[in-house]
Amino acid sequence: MNIAIITGASSGIGVEFFKEIQNEPLDEVWVIARREKSLTEICQKYAKIGYRVLPMDITNKESIEKLSKLLEAEEPCIKFLFNNAGFGVFGAVNTVDYVRQSQMIDLNVKSLTEITSITLKYMDRGSCIINTSSIASFVPNARMASYSASKSYVQSFSIALRHELKKRKINVTAVCPGPMATDFFNIAGVQKGASKKIDSLPMCDPHKTAKGAIKSAKRGRAVYTPRLFYKGCRLLAKVAPHRILMNLAKA
Repeated sequence: MNIAIITGASSGIGVEFFKEIQNEPLDEVWVIARREKSLTEICQKYAKIGYRVLPMDITNKESIEKLSKLLEAEEPCIKFLFNNAGFGVFGAVNTVDYVRQSQMIDLNVKSLTEITSITLKYMDRGSCIINTSSIASFVPNARMASYSASKSYVQSFSIALRHELKKRKINVTAVCPGPMATDFFNIAGVQKGASKKIDSLPMCDPHKTAKGAIKSAKRGRAVYTPRLFYKGCRLLAKVAPHRILMNLAKA
C-alpha cells in the first residue's frame, strides 16, 4: 500500500498539500492533526483517493507511539511524508510566555524529528520527505528568535538527512515560504500593524507553494522557496554577514 502522511493537515498549507497530493498514484493519504472534525471535513470535501483520519497531538509521546504501532501493523510504503505541523510566536524572548515557546520548539523540532525517525524504514527509492521550514530560517530574527531558531533546525536537519538518504534514493526538501494568508499570524500573535516589516513583505500563495514544493521534491531539489523576492533573500543570506542582515530582517 502506497501512502502519504501529512502532519498539520487541518489548516493552511497542510490542506493545500492534501488537495495537491490527490493527483499522485497513492492508495491512501493519512492526515494528522488535533482537530478530528476539521480533518474529516477536509477529506470529505477534497479526497479523490482513500484517506485515513488520525486525530493526534504529535507533541505527546503516546501519539508518536500510536503512529509507530500503526505503521508496524500496516507496513505501508510511504511515498510522501509532509512534516508540516508547526507554529510561531512573536515578541522578544523575555515577553513571550516561556511555556508557549517550549511548546513551539517541541512541535517544530522534536515532533518533526520523531515523526521522521519512525517513518524512514517504510520509505523506498523515490520516496520524498517535505519539511515545512520558513524564510525565517535564513537569518536569526529578533522578536522571532525562538521561531527562526526552530526553523534553522528544520533547514539543517533536512539538508543533512538528504545527504544520509542519497544512497537510498530518497529525497528531502525544505520548503521556505514567506508570509501566507493562513492562520499562522493569528496563532503567533501578530496583528496587522504589529510589524511594519512583516506587513510590507510580499505574500506567498498557499496553493502555489504546495504545488511547487511537491514538484521540487519529485525533481530531487533540496530547498524550495516560492517567489523571486524570497529566492533573492535566500541567496543574500548565503553571502552577507548575519549581523548586517539581522537589522534588515528585524520583524
